[in-house]
Amino acid sequence: MTRTTPAPPSAPGRRGLLLVGAAIVLTGLNLRTAVNSVGPVLAEIEHGLGVSSAAAGVITTLPVLCFALLGLAGPPLAARFRDGHVLAAAMLAMALGLVGRAVAGSFALFVLGTVAAMAGGALGNVLLPGLVKRYFPERTGLLVGAYGTSMAIGGALASGATAGIAAGIGTDGWRWALGIWAALALVAAVPWLAVPARPGSSRGAHRSVRMRALARSRLTWAMGVMFGLQAMQAYVIIGWTAQYLRDQGMAAATAGLLLGLNAVVVIPVNAVVPSLTVRQRLQRPLLLLFLGCYLAGWTGLLVSPLTATWLWMSLLALGMGTFAMVLTLMGLRARTPESTAALSTVTQSWGYVLAGVGPLLVGVLRGVTGGYTGMFVLVYVAVALLLVSGWAVCRERYVDDELPGAAGPAGSRTDAAGAQGPDVEVAGAELPVTVSHAHREPGA
Repeated sequence: MTRTTPAPPSAPGRRGLLLVGAAIVLTGLNLRTAVNSVGPVLAEIEHGLGVSSAAAGVITTLPVLCFALLGLAGPPLAARFRDGHVLAAAMLAMALGLVGRAVAGSFALFVLGTVAAMAGGALGNVLLPGLVKRYFPERTGLLVGAYGTSMAIGGALASGATAGIAAGIGTDGWRWALGIWAALALVAAVPWLAVPARPGSSRGAHRSVRMRALARSRLTWAMGVMFGLQAMQAYVIIGWTAQYLRDQGMAAATAGLLLGLNAVVVIPVNAVVPSLTVRQRLQRPLLLLFLGCYLAGWTGLLVSPLTATWLWMSLLALGMGTFAMVLTLMGLRARTPESTAALSTVTQSWGYVLAGVGPLLVGVLRGVTGGYTGMFVLVYVAVALLLVSGWAVCRERYVDDELPGAAGPAGSRTDAAGAQGPDVEVAGAELPVTVSHAHREPGA
């Protein structure tokens, strides 16, 4: 039976593209506010909810786990409903979650609010790259850069301003400082509601490619460990450094501003690192540079936390260039778009689970020991393991060559009937990828 491929949908007009572009950038502005606003007021949250340090560790770990798990809902929702409606619902869920956790009177309600807010962020993570490719195929780099920069700016604003807002309001100011970011989410929802349906768009069911073969690939495991460890570093920095500095005697507003500085420095780092990583000879030197920055930054915070703190936080931001590096390496270590998408899916889903252990363990160890020795041991061990896994990933090879019995395009599998898997859905990632390849009849 012959299968026909639907004609590509007509492109929206200039005004429609401007509307979609504005919606994408505004959504990016919200993707890290719910995450980065917690660390600067973590002590107030603990006191206000009457929870332990271990429970605080759960709070700082939740965003990572939500990104790993809730993003999986993105592809089926996008297949069933209009793009604009899914993203509008995501931003409304985020706004509801932000307000919900701000008014929560118990730890359980705070967790529910956090999950709702993170669900909106997870859907944005999953869907935005595909929408950029769909609406702006000739300007993909420009739009990805625009919403990536917007995402970093939103994170920096949340990190830098939250503690000041809480201090300025006074009693229960932390609630206002967490809930105020809901206004940005509501603003981002408006243009999505105005985006029209795309003529000819399909709402057919989406299926996922089978990727169990990647579990046998040493490169996949090494990349999953590398991604997870760099994400662990990032979420420990976001979730715990502000509280650590406060416990050393720094004012809450100052600690929040320094965390904001860290987020600001990351912006140009993420813009420059990919163009350097594509050069094979620079990969291992870059890795060593980033790991050296991690070591210097953490050691500075350990030995002299209240002196030149801006330098230590900036060095940690340079170390966080490992994020842009590993994302670039995903494309360099696969031969085809299909295998790139499969590698990205497995790497990031495993990686975020590993990353989630970090901030939770910091909270547990802080509660047991009453200090931060456990945090520093954890991040130093993570740097050592990053060296091992990153060194392996930087060796030039391809995951396609490690897939046993692969048939057809690398990264896809052939079923008993000889049909290629139709779609690769990549979810739960910071910068995910969605790849579709046409189903062809034999001889087509």
